Amino acid sequence: MSGPPVFFSFRMRLIHPLSLVFLSVFLGLLESGCDRAGDSEKLAEVDGTVITRSDVDRAGGKQLQNLRRQLYQLEKQKLDEYIGATLLTQEARRLGISVATLLEREVNSKVLPTTEDEIKAFYEQNKARLPVELDKIRPQVREYLQNQKINARKAQYVDSLRAKAKITSYLEPPPVYRAKVLVKGAPAKGPETAAVTIVKFEDFQCPFCRKIQPVYRELLARYNGKLRLIHKDLPLDSIHPEARQAAEAARCAGAQGKFWEYHDRLYTSAKLSSADLNAYAKELGLDQKAFESCVSGGKFKAAVQEDVNEGAALGITGTPTYFINGREMAGAQPVEAIAAVIDEELAGKK
Repeated sequence: MSGPPVFFSFRMRLIHPLSLVFLSVFLGLLESGCDRAGDSEKLAEVDGTVITRSDVDRAGGKQLQNLRRQLYQLEKQKLDEYIGATLLTQEARRLGISVATLLEREVNSKVLPTTEDEIKAFYEQNKARLPVELDKIRPQVREYLQNQKINARKAQYVDSLRAKAKITSYLEPPPVYRAKVLVKGAPAKGPETAAVTIVKFEDFQCPFCRKIQPVYRELLARYNGKLRLIHKDLPLDSIHPEARQAAEAARCAGAQGKFWEYHDRLYTSAKLSSADLNAYAKELGLDQKAFESCVSGGKFKAAVQEDVNEGAALGITGTPTYFINGREMAGAQPVEAIAAVIDEELAGKK
């Protein structure tokens, strides 16, 4: 065997120190600039035309936010490690022993040896990813499992030290990025004065969009009067060829005051042919002639395309994607995950 199995490679990919310093300085300037002067901070001037921080954030806000978040997570990880090492050093000094002796006493000696049953159980759970027999990698598996136990016990011990220590962290998370989403004229439910607005980009042929509809209904009921839901269309033509016409049909239903009823009906069925769309309109008691003329005439073709263009500009790559007061989330998330963000927004309004 030329080397250990893939799953034993747990080393973090290292960033070149100079690259990390440059990234840290660059993002630090961005964040400190926001703190000093806000969105109106001047970054450049071209023949009298001023380019401000808000202009740059509008152009690359999502990418910048992702980089800021990655840097923050890396800094937080390293800060936590440094705090842990400091606590161990202080505790060892208090006891008059070395850190190595402290770890041997409080960590290593309290970890039971890895058993053969544990090794076999691990191998069976990961057999599909291990292209070798257990006998050939038993020592590596034993070492890996033992290290896992030691690391878990060490983390537990450090947590106990943290609980007794006075620790103040000055590391601030990056500011929340809020996308600016156009909502004028879009189908909506809930009061305009609601403290929280969810703007959802969806595809009527998308199974995950269908799955999340009960979540929206539950949220609207839970936050009655505090939540507004706005619909935007993002038909994924390459994989859902019937979604665009369904989106236009829903807008035509909206022209007769029944967008949401038609919207809900579309999500109860996977059938979205022209005949099906007409049948749904009939079920809902729409003026059939006006509805069919609206769809065939492409009355809302441009409106749907505007949503598609906006979705592309926002960097949306899949559906459902939704913005909670501008904060982006994606996928058929459980109700409590979305509720947690809504609660944060409501708390911030107080």
